[in-house]
Amino acid sequence: MSLKKLLTAALAFFAMQLAEAGVAIEHWVTPAGARVYFVASRVLPMLDVQVDFAAGSMFDPAGKSGLAALTRAALDLGAGNRDESDIAEQLADLGATLAGGADTDRASISLRTLSALDKRGEALDVLRAVLQAPRFDAAIVAREQARTIASLKDAATRPDAIAGKAFWAAMYPKHPYGRQATPESVATLSREDLLAFHARYYNAANATITLVGDLSRAEAEEIAEVLAAGLPQGEAAVLPAPPQKVRGSVTKIAHPASQAHVYIGLPAVERGNPDYFPLLVGNYTLGGGGFVSRLMQEVREKRGYAYSVYSYFSPLRQAGPFQIGLQTKGSQARAASRLARDVLEGFLKVGPSEEELAAAKANLSGSFPLRLDSNKKLLDNVAALGFYGLPLDYLEQYQAKVQAVTVDQVKQAFFRHVKPVDLMTVTVAGE
Repeated sequence: MSLKKLLTAALAFFAMQLAEAGVAIEHWVTPAGARVYFVASRVLPMLDVQVDFAAGSMFDPAGKSGLAALTRAALDLGAGNRDESDIAEQLADLGATLAGGADTDRASISLRTLSALDKRGEALDVLRAVLQAPRFDAAIVAREQARTIASLKDAATRPDAIAGKAFWAAMYPKHPYGRQATPESVATLSREDLLAFHARYYNAANATITLVGDLSRAEAEEIAEVLAAGLPQGEAAVLPAPPQKVRGSVTKIAHPASQAHVYIGLPAVERGNPDYFPLLVGNYTLGGGGFVSRLMQEVREKRGYAYSVYSYFSPLRQAGPFQIGLQTKGSQARAASRLARDVLEGFLKVGPSEEELAAAKANLSGSFPLRLDSNKKLLDNVAALGFYGLPLDYLEQYQAKVQAVTVDQVKQAFFRHVKPVDLMTVTVAGE
């Protein structure tokens, strides 16, 4: 049998094991204060490690939007006695990779390496240096700053990016989620800003370490302690006040594009909210289920207003958005937007039918094992679970929680979190 077939068979076996036995997550706290989550997986000789910090854009100081993203962008481009090229060459020689990024809530850096002691030891030493001693060379910072500014200027010409920025600003007018980087804000950032941001947020008390792979518990403990011990103990990030409730609004932005982008939504739900599963299951019927969803049937199939229309909930550390999105001809934007709202309001009144509910449960439950069928996917899920403080049995209970949802629970959850009067509508390039 070829190596490719062997790996495919191993991954299939791994997915079957997870589906049948669940995910055994071990959790502890290092002496330095970092939270650790570990899943032993002996199927492949690989180790995946991810370190998350509460250091996303919500922690950008006022007037310095873009600082979290620029800090993360420069983090692994030189550390300790290694410059950017040294890091890239050493990782290539080891067959290891670094990845990660920054979003609204967190900044992440992940390592994938072979689990053999000699390989993982060198790779982990690179990760340790990147976490604990980034160089933030002035030339590198200036280069990444220029790249970021160029990217932001390009985004300011695209209707989808313009709509997204306006949509978040409308939903979160007085909250850090609504503040976004601009060419002007990024241009003001200095190397000293990056150093100060790193010193404040990249510390052990603010860190979550996730390990998935070919390790024993003792080996995982040793690795986690080495990664955390060299970080300043520090303090956990202080969250801002939750988003204030704001009334709905309509924003129209002119643009020469022939296709209009329409976003409809509002701040809705935070991670760990008990209403999440009823919202998830209900949204499959509304707009998350592709061609079987009501939005797709009404907006695309019956009227031909849009090639694609969707809805989703995106829970964050604080109330994340519920969003409906579609793209249509500029001349149809108003009608398509009105229809999407009508479909939503109709769903709010009656909820899903029993047949729709059963179909949603079957799809969400049946597809769930595919979200855990590789070490990387498992790492992503366990890292999110750890960072957001979800129960250790969250992944094991996922399918049962989906199956337990009732029509009435869907209706009540949508009633609590999706008020038509509070919806923000942003249209770019519509007539």
